[in-house]
Order: sequence, then structure tokens, then C-alpha cells
Amino acid sequence: MAPRSSWKGFLRLSLVSVPVKAYTASASGADIRLRQLHSECHNPVKYKKNCPLHGELAATDIVSGYEYSSGQFVVIDTDEIDKLRTKGDRAIGIDGFIKNSAVDPIHYSGRTYYLTPDGPVGQRPYALIFKAMTENDLHAVAQVVISGKEQLVLLRPYDNLIAMSVLQYASKVKSSDAFKDEIIETEVTDAEYELAEKLIEATLIEEFDLDQYKDKYTENLSKLIEAKVDGKEIVSPEEQEEPRVINLIDALKQSVDASKKMASSTRNRNTTKQKKKSG
Repeated sequence: MAPRSSWKGFLRLSLVSVPVKAYTASASGADIRLRQLHSECHNPVKYKKNCPLHGELAATDIVSGYEYSSGQFVVIDTDEIDKLRTKGDRAIGIDGFIKNSAVDPIHYSGRTYYLTPDGPVGQRPYALIFKAMTENDLHAVAQVVISGKEQLVLLRPYDNLIAMSVLQYASKVKSSDAFKDEIIETEVTDAEYELAEKLIEATLIEEFDLDQYKDKYTENLSKLIEAKVDGKEIVSPEEQEEPRVINLIDALKQSVDASKKMASSTRNRNTTKQKKKSG
């Protein structure tokens, strides 16, 4: 069954409008959510919305408001918010194209969507924009309304389609200047630097594969839940003793040696696997 799109509209570049659909790039159902229970009877804890004057409220009794002064609120009706929206709210309006390194990852909010053409009419202009961005190493900055809120987004080629990542506005990102006093100008010796370079070289990943990284916490939590359900005893693994390192030079030397041994062991395993396959 094909995934369900979370947004439909247009990708707009000047007078060119491309009908598109957006699909969230995050896989759902991966997280395990623990509920709060009463410690005595293990019944789920419920949260009720209460007014200090009138007690528990129904959803129809609740409106939105903004506290403009201490204890003073102005009520904002959703119909009034709708009047602020324009016809362009169903469009991803491209402001312009930028170099693919122009936006620092610190502005990424963690929400990404895949954009696809919505119907045959969108295929050609979509392919044209994708090809132009790919061959010129460009990304695009755009604005779009998602979930009733205007978002700043970055469009970029990803595999054979266009990905749209929601960005944080500059005003929402803390300036690094606030933390500069935490950094003390420190000299490093040539020996330390050479060892650091060797360690980096020894741990350099030539072909990075994100698939090799697994969510071990969720896997272990699943095993714990299964064991608890089955009534099994929970046994903790023995903790490995941390190596005692006297100074930075010793730490770097030990790290370089350990990395070289690990790289050699990995090469030997790969060679054995290749021999088995060829044999």
C-alpha cells in the first residue's frame, strides 16, 4: 500500500507552478513510548484540563489566547487566523537558489519531507527543476505554510527526487557568541597534533553507510519489555573497566594503536568473507 501524503500543493518558481505531494521522511512507529502509571494499582495516569473557577472542561469550552501582560489575555479565534492566510498558502514559494553549502546544519529542525509530482502534468517541470539543481550543485530556499504555520524550508536533490527540510529561523537559533567565553585559547604541541592526525587517518570512514548504525536503546528496551512480560529475570552485563590514561599524549598513542588493531582485524574478517564467497 502506497504511503499517504501529508501535504498537497504547488512548487512555485516565478511563473512556473508544479503540482506536488509531500510525504514525511521520518519512519513512524519506531519509538517505544512508556506511559505513566499509579505506583500502587498500575492504572494509567490521566490528565484532565481544568479551569480554577469551573473545574474540568470539555474540548468545546476551550479557546486560544495570548498573555500580553501578567494575567491579562486576548482571545484569538481560529477564524481570525484563517483571514491572515493568502492564496499562496498552498504553494512552496521558492525565493531563490543557493550554494549547497550555504545553510549550516545547525538550522535544520529535524523535519524533512519528500516531494513528488502530483499527476502527469507535474512530471516535466519537476524533472527540469531537479536536473538544474543537481547539475549545478544548488539548493533552494522557500517558504510554505504547513500545519497552519509558515515555515522556512530548504529544497535539495536527494536520490531521484526533491527533499524539503524545515529550517529554524535565525532568530530561533542561539548565537554561538554567547558561549565564546567558555573557550580558552590553548596551544597544542606538534607531537599532539601529529598523533591526532594519525588517529583521524586511522579512523577515517572511506564509504560511510548510515544503515550500519542501529537504535540499540530501542532494541534493548524491546528485549527488556519482552523479558518482563515473560517473567524472566533481568541480568545486567558486566561493565568494562575504563582504561586509565595519564595524559593526552598517552591517550592519543593508545587510541592510534587500538584503531590500527581494529582496522587490521576488520580487513582480516573481510578477506576471510571474500575467500569463502569465492570458494
